[in-house]
Amino acid sequence: MEIPKAMVVERIRSLRGPEEAARADAELPEKLDPEADADLLRGYGIDPEEVRRGLRGQAPEAG
Repeated sequence: MEIPKAMVVERIRSLRGPEEAARADAELPEKLDPEADADLLRGYGIDPEEVRRGLRGQAPEAG
């Protein structure tokens, strides 16, 4: 499952503020895989499993 960066950046913005969101927007890839990119997500205070559960069905799958 891949999640668009914009969804993750908005989550970071709500949790950690606009400055951290801007840093994430510059650093993160366009699509994130909660399993493969777990360390990146954790670095921004995001629980990869929560992202996977919470965004299931909302994020388009990469085809």
